[in-house]
Amino acid sequence: MQGSLEIFKGALPTKEIYAHWEEVAKAQNNGALCVFVGIVREEAINTEAQTSTQDSKNQNTQKNATNIESQNTESQNIEALSFDIYTPLLQKWFESWQERARLTGAQILMAHSLGDVPKGASSYMCAVISSKRKAALSLYEEFIEDFKANAPIWKYDVINGKRIFALSRSTPIQGSGVLK
Repeated sequence: MQGSLEIFKGALPTKEIYAHWEEVAKAQNNGALCVFVGIVREEAINTEAQTSTQDSKNQNTQKNATNIESQNTESQNIEALSFDIYTPLLQKWFESWQERARLTGAQILMAHSLGDVPKGASSYMCAVISSKRKAALSLYEEFIEDFKANAPIWKYDVINGKRIFALSRSTPIQGSGVLK
């Protein structure tokens, strides 16, 4: 394990990551290590909410067909989540948070999955370390919520072996879109 931000192919090795982060905290004489682990949970979704918005004409046709079919089908279970990451933008976002942490005497560590992560496995871990708990706790929730809203990571549901963009559970990245 190398830096403060690490990307792993597939599910995270949570025990190894935690052990490493604990050693980092000890080596820096920190007294607080606040860790968050995101686990892929079993979830049934309505695939109607997953339709693409790229072609509105096609979308309306597909939505009408889905409405008819949904009367005869049940929600589908997610087998896994899959992730795409734009690393340069993630690194920039993470470094801005690392600078905020430094100003309070804290440090942020983060690991995320790239590719498929099955149910019951972890796709996201972060930790805030500092010499005292107040600095770590003050950043903890805000960092996690900002990660969810603004990190350049795209999530897909894996259903019947197919990746389907998780549109209903996604948020646009601030400043993204087509320039006019």
